[in-house]
Amino acid sequence: MIEKTYPITEKLLANGLRTAQNLFELLTVESDKLKQKIDPEAIASIAAGKRDLVAQLEQFIKQLGQVLATEQLTVGSDGIKKYLAKAGAAGIHVDGTWTSWADLAKLCENCRALNEQNGASIALLSRHTQRSLQILRGKSPLAATYGPDGVTRNELFSHTLISV
Repeated sequence: MIEKTYPITEKLLANGLRTAQNLFELLTVESDKLKQKIDPEAIASIAAGKRDLVAQLEQFIKQLGQVLATEQLTVGSDGIKKYLAKAGAAGIHVDGTWTSWADLAKLCENCRALNEQNGASIALLSRHTQRSLQILRGKSPLAATYGPDGVTRNELFSHTLISV
């Protein structure tokens, strides 16, 4: 059976690697845009592109899982390694596929790290925006207190500095 599924696996891994490369490139663009503090529409457009690529990667994982299931293997690093070992034992040349898998795993780790970095940048920018809005509304960002019910309350006696 592995002789029939291996060409499919090879194509799946090539497509998965290409999609992960596109995601990494998009995350890099997002990182650059966040450093430049460009307009929010560009960040929203990048986020939509990331969602599309992640959906493609999820489809890749689903399809890879179906192929691995034909050999009673699970999706993941161990499953793909066992699959490639079986293919090699069946006389199939798997060196290129091993390389594709290793590249894909490393690239996905790089994507995860860059996405976390971008998320932290976005969170920081959001906090700065919220603080600016609180100041414009005349509320101190540090004036939150607890009410008798234990719920956090902002300063009761504040006034808006600017109205839009």
